[in-house]
Amino acid sequence: MLQISGRTAVVRPTSLVDEVTGVLHATVESVMTSPVVRVAPETGFREIVAVLTEYDITGVPVVDPDGRPLGIVSEADLLLTLAAQEDPGSLLPPPELTRTGPGGAVTAADLMTGPAVCITPGTSVVAAARLMSRHGVKRLPVLDEDGRVFGMVSRGDLLRVFLREDRVIRREIVEEVLGRIEGVSPAEVGVEVDQGRVVLSGSVPAPHLVPIVLSLCRSVDGVVSVTDRLGSSDGAAVVG
Repeated sequence: MLQISGRTAVVRPTSLVDEVTGVLHATVESVMTSPVVRVAPETGFREIVAVLTEYDITGVPVVDPDGRPLGIVSEADLLLTLAAQEDPGSLLPPPELTRTGPGGAVTAADLMTGPAVCITPGTSVVAAARLMSRHGVKRLPVLDEDGRVFGMVSRGDLLRVFLREDRVIRREIVEEVLGRIEGVSPAEVGVEVDQGRVVLSGSVPAPHLVPIVLSLCRSVDGVVSVTDRLGSSDGAAVVG
């Protein structure tokens, strides 16, 4: 059984302030895919393949009748069935066969990896990336307030933050970073951004402010790297 969530998402902010740095990060909701294609535990193998092909996706959440996540079926899970087929010419042994149900049926419940690692829409894209890395997953179901799946976020979705325009990144650094550090004058710091690579020049009032500026600039969504060419206006040496 194929399901497509039609639930209307509650409107939430598209950015989230990092409690440590004070920098705004995009939220999962601003990059996720919704509504989301879902399958039931009893959905058959071929129907799952058809769903992935039709919607051009690489994985689909398996949900219970209430829409709550049970696991994920990915292309990797499905490929195990192909890899298990007889092939006398192969030098590698076949993987362990997938469990089958009555009559040899193979369903989403047999194929899925679970429990699913999930996330909420208001979580920052940085936290989502760390969660994916920690659990070694490529996608996360996004849950609403009732614990039901209403979106999906993938690695590719998170990487879209690196498509921010250079002028937007520069404006955020000048206004939201430099403009909020006590003692730092944005007019005295040069900010160049090219393909997400930031170069800082000019001066700050004291050497201890340099690592603070660099750290906050690296926290801005879309920044690939930060090159430090800052000096100190009090004449003290800056150790980078």
